[in-house]
Amino acid sequence: MTGALRKLRDALARREITARAAVEASLAAIARRDPALCAFLTVSAETARAAADALDARKDIVGPLHGVPVAIKDLADTAGIRTTYGSMLYRDHVPETDDAVVDRLKRAGAIVVGKTMTPEFGFGAVCVNDLAGPTRNPFDPALTSGGSSGGSAVAVAAGMVTLAHGTDFGGSVRTPASFCGVTALRPTPGRLANPARALGWDMLATAGFIAGSVDDLALALEAAAGPDPRDPLSLRDFPSAAASARAPRIAWTENFGVAPVARAVRAPFRAAVAKLDAEFGARAAHPDCTRAIETFHALRPPLIRQAYLRHYKTHGDELTRTVRWWIERGAETKAADWLAAEAERTALYRRFLAFFDEWDVLVAPAASVLPWPNDVGDVTEIDGKALPTLIDYLAVTFLVSLVGCPVVVVPAGLAANGLPVGIQLIGAPGKDAVLLALAARIEEACGFRRIEPP
Repeated sequence: MTGALRKLRDALARREITARAAVEASLAAIARRDPALCAFLTVSAETARAAADALDARKDIVGPLHGVPVAIKDLADTAGIRTTYGSMLYRDHVPETDDAVVDRLKRAGAIVVGKTMTPEFGFGAVCVNDLAGPTRNPFDPALTSGGSSGGSAVAVAAGMVTLAHGTDFGGSVRTPASFCGVTALRPTPGRLANPARALGWDMLATAGFIAGSVDDLALALEAAAGPDPRDPLSLRDFPSAAASARAPRIAWTENFGVAPVARAVRAPFRAAVAKLDAEFGARAAHPDCTRAIETFHALRPPLIRQAYLRHYKTHGDELTRTVRWWIERGAETKAADWLAAEAERTALYRRFLAFFDEWDVLVAPAASVLPWPNDVGDVTEIDGKALPTLIDYLAVTFLVSLVGCPVVVVPAGLAANGLPVGIQLIGAPGKDAVLLALAARIEEACGFRRIEPP
């Protein structure tokens, strides 16, 4: 299915519309819709107009995203455009250079129209910070858009842009996409190079994209992917998208055997699996994930402490409660615990690799719960059962982050209360292009398309 992003790109490439016209249309949509939704922290109107005029003055087509307006999550540096990381500490910060993924998008011809909402440093279940928010779900403004790329998901869902950048640590592009009825991609870590990452070999977090279709996600990844020698994880090859003509071998799991998932999610997920089974055949199966939750809990807090301890020491009283909680929790991990968790993670990775020798795609819910009210900051229970920590509701997504699989999220219908529900299509590490090709087949055959807000 040809996506809205590709249609816009093609019209721009044929000079049927100007880059300035595309930017003005995006800015007008932001002006109309964002006051009620708060998807953007900063709108870079004049910078975008200048970039569009420069493109229109050229005789050549700059790249595969020539003239396309894009939104960038406010965790990524943008040269000359305010970048706050969702924190009061950086409320007036204007970087001099672009993050690598932003630079790649701009080199491909994309035009940044603004920075989307994120909780402080990307840590929070609701997309709100001390600068602005909350970012409201377009299906019900009283409900959350999801953390932490909620601003990007809403910008796409409400038609303000056709492509938005996001980041994903434990599910931060996948959960908002599910909540807002759009598609998302968490690529294999290293597919989108990140030479600024302090811990070069850490692969729990990666940039990703939110768009309206699988086709659009593939276009965005092709435009921005590529190696960088400063990033030791960056991938130097981009495998062919050619996939077997046979029906994909699809396995599915409601919870990986360990993750809490609400009954309200299980019902529409089973309906989606029934469609997959009718079209391609699908069987219940998943790798052994017995200690995966404990492994993630051991690895994530020290990473957050290492990254933000300096802020805690100098401005701890100005940080949000969630960020302080993570930094303090990181002090509890001993070196022996860290190494044991890395060993368990390695074993889990190898079990996933063996699993994908037999299966092409593993399907799971994209979120364990449905959107909840914005004034409820955290998910503390599911179906009346208390959760051990603030992030256990993300287990259905953070288990996949542990092993670095590429994931495409597609909308799979509506829950009983009329809210969107997405599913994760999970592929083998490194096989992003093959996964995207299979996801496009699944999207078309099963009708798993973007769901328009009322």
